[in-house]
Amino acid sequence: MIPLTQQGKKVEDFEKAVSQKCKVKYTAAVSSGSAALHLALLALKIGKKDSVAIPSYSCTALLNALQYVGATPKFIDIDPETLNISSEDLKKKMTRRVKAVIVPHMFGFPADILEIKKLGLPIIEDCALALGARYRGKPVGYWGDISVFSFYATKVIATGEGGMIATRSKSLANYIRDIREYDRYENYRVRYNYKMTDLAAALGLSQLAKLNVFLKKRKQIALYYDNFFSEKRVQSRELYPESKSIHYRYILKTDKSVKELIKKLKKNGVTAELPVFRPLHHIYKSSHLCRFTDKIWKSVYSIPIYPSLTSLERQQIVRVVKNYDS
Repeated sequence: MIPLTQQGKKVEDFEKAVSQKCKVKYTAAVSSGSAALHLALLALKIGKKDSVAIPSYSCTALLNALQYVGATPKFIDIDPETLNISSEDLKKKMTRRVKAVIVPHMFGFPADILEIKKLGLPIIEDCALALGARYRGKPVGYWGDISVFSFYATKVIATGEGGMIATRSKSLANYIRDIREYDRYENYRVRYNYKMTDLAAALGLSQLAKLNVFLKKRKQIALYYDNFFSEKRVQSRELYPESKSIHYRYILKTDKSVKELIKKLKKNGVTAELPVFRPLHHIYKSSHLCRFTDKIWKSVYSIPIYPSLTSLERQQIVRVVKNYDS
């Protein structure tokens, strides 16, 4: 019987499995992707006097994690073809206060981390949308000083809630494992209730065993859509040698009002979405210029690509999208 609350053998097994998948020696399972980001920043000793570079075109979890530690965000524009953080804009906006950069692989499309590594900043590699993707022959999660994953219900594999941290540094791993659970320590310091349960880990192990099947189905759906939407598709080709996207989302450009188009599609049975709800520099009311982010936000939307999508559902999606966005 698997206990509901215990962090035990199943958690250890899940950590080892993710470690092997990502080719990273040390892993620590946690309660969510947000918890993973928070602990990663703490492990890198990011605090109130520091700034952290993040892409504005991303989930608010990044902004929240910086608020947890009191750091200031430095909003970076994106590459309009990949939707990933722009290394060129990062170079332009570098200051002495910037102590780290968070690099998400947006929608399963690998970011060009080697170019960012040249800047010498500690990298938190955000793999929440990209488990199973590869960058230059290595799995995502391999490249960062610390890498984070999410196993929320909508992610590539799901444990209901859950996350993972991976690193090649034994000292960083030991620190993270120490502060992810708060009780039964002789020496007191602020720690967190961020542990993963064996129940969640057991589900994660089951899901991880099916990962290749999930990714194969996503690729099949993407190829089907390409027959109809290849000219409208964003993130349409691999840009780096030996890299591979996992097709987490299928994103289309439109000349129409994207919000009005999404309403029409939903009214006709297609759950289209804004890939990013709102750029982070808008939420933060920052003066940082992110012109490609602003342009992309106003002109792209995603259509369903989850593995259980049936052939009839795909046909309906294509028919409705072509009818309203041709």
